[in-house]
Amino acid sequence: MPARSESELIEDILAGEHGLYEYFIRKYNQRLFRTGMSILNNDMEVEDAMQTAYIKAYEHLGTFKNHSSFGTWITRILINECLLQKRNKQRLQIVQGNHPEKISHMDTPAHRLINKELSTALEDAISGLPEKYRLVFVLREVENLSVKETAEVLLLEESNIKVRLNRAKTMLRENLAGYLKENVYAFHLTRCDRIVGHVLKELQIKHPLSIP
Repeated sequence: MPARSESELIEDILAGEHGLYEYFIRKYNQRLFRTGMSILNNDMEVEDAMQTAYIKAYEHLGTFKNHSSFGTWITRILINECLLQKRNKQRLQIVQGNHPEKISHMDTPAHRLINKELSTALEDAISGLPEKYRLVFVLREVENLSVKETAEVLLLEESNIKVRLNRAKTMLRENLAGYLKENVYAFHLTRCDRIVGHVLKELQIKHPLSIP
């Protein structure tokens, strides 16, 4: 882990040390995956959204202002990308004559990797929350973002974050929170390496002189 602050790392990347961008990908992979699953509930679609978000962030790194943390910024980009994918998918379903389906637990590689019965039960419980509550719950309780950070990410008032979090908690079992961090939407090292590899490969194609 580089012994520099994130703002210093960004300055170094903009100055030519482009390989340092891998640090940000690995640091925020877990958060983005959990956030994306809260919206799309499909691990492969989330991976696509993550890769797009990282590439967009890299290409606009020069416009990043330290008004918020990089984590808040990249999470906001990821949410926008997931919502865009979701809207496009719903439009396609309508055009094809199908009604958009409600979010449901799916048998994806991510779910097969998490083979503990408790983990599946917890994911089902969270997936059953309405999206606006599920997003707040994952960001606050699973990713440990502060109320202020969550409000910045979701473009809401802090009071709204508190209300939605309380509502989400009442919709889940009382003993749910104690198991979340270790069991929900686990992000395995192989997935992390895959995301890093795909993003860096795409950046190399688009910016051949940037990524060594």
